[in-house]
Amino acid sequence: MIAFLGQGRMGVPMARRLTRAGYKVTTWRRGSGVTAAEAVDGAELVITMLSDPAAVREVLTAALPGLRPGATVVEMSTIGPEAVRELRALLPAEVGLVDAPVLGSVGPAADGTLTVLAGGDVSGCREVLSVFGAVRELGPLGAGAAMKIAVMSAIVPAQVLLAETFAYGEAHGVDRDALAGVLSGTPLGTLAERLRVPSAETRYSLGHAAKDLELGAWEGATMAGAARARLQQARAAGLGERDLTAIAEHVGGHIDGGAARRAVPLNLSTIPATNGRYSHAVRVGDMLYVSGQAAFDEQGNIVGEGSMAAQSEHIFQVISRILADQGATFEDIAFIRTYVTDMDQLLDYGRVRARYITGTPPASTTVEVSRLFRPGLVLEVDLIVALPG
Repeated sequence: MIAFLGQGRMGVPMARRLTRAGYKVTTWRRGSGVTAAEAVDGAELVITMLSDPAAVREVLTAALPGLRPGATVVEMSTIGPEAVRELRALLPAEVGLVDAPVLGSVGPAADGTLTVLAGGDVSGCREVLSVFGAVRELGPLGAGAAMKIAVMSAIVPAQVLLAETFAYGEAHGVDRDALAGVLSGTPLGTLAERLRVPSAETRYSLGHAAKDLELGAWEGATMAGAARARLQQARAAGLGERDLTAIAEHVGGHIDGGAARRAVPLNLSTIPATNGRYSHAVRVGDMLYVSGQAAFDEQGNIVGEGSMAAQSEHIFQVISRILADQGATFEDIAFIRTYVTDMDQLLDYGRVRARYITGTPPASTTVEVSRLFRPGLVLEVDLIVALPG
């Protein structure tokens, strides 16, 4: 049996291909009513296709009680080699791990024409991986993750460069189609055609492109760094869920003199929706202001009613997703404020917080209050974050 964790844009067609190939597949997604541990129970192969390193760590940590000895985890998300090494340390020694991110978007995922970049011992999953497309065996564990980041560090900045090329052309009276026609005779022709008319369908989201460049950031990468900053601006402007080709519209609006909104509300699809009267976070320049986070699930029900430990864990998982969306980590938190209804339970909160905030602690305030806005809530946490430049 195969357990497939993650049913987003890529996960759905990939899981369908496995089913059509005759494999018994159990799928899991957030809010399904089934825990990750229940989903992987009895599975020989566990495939993860999730949004970012924080999501992968969270889901696999939750799945640990259900992983059978001898099972193999195939991590197919784009999380980078450092996160793969962290997963190896997280998983029991008797559970195998292969990193196998893919090149290609939703169409190739459905057609089985992805390129699978595999690291580690794939002898037990080679046949399964071939259902998705061509398998490139690249070496030891982490080699696939490193290759994926290296490739995206070229492909994504090239698309940002072309977006700026089209914006410059339009600002100087150059016909967009004519420019695309000239570029078609160059090595950039295929990418130029993709940018000429931004896609209405999200095949590879702008937010994921920004995340991929953040994972590959290094001090000497000046071109990738500039592209990363441009994508971060577009993501903060609310384009994170759009296709990467939307960067052309964003760049064009700036070169035409369009004024960027100074306070940009952020509401992620991966965390429960608000009631419409606040946003989960607001970005102003390089500062992120995170609203008070409480323990609610996707249906608006309280998680761990009355339990400080359970609510603390849920809140810090939500915070990790908000930070990851903006390319930040817990080390970037400048200020954290905590509201508790019972100071006698503060040790339970502190144990959870210490697992997430491990370095030099941020500025902090803790306040005991008589009650929070819903009965059963015992904790609320808000933050100010200094985002990476």
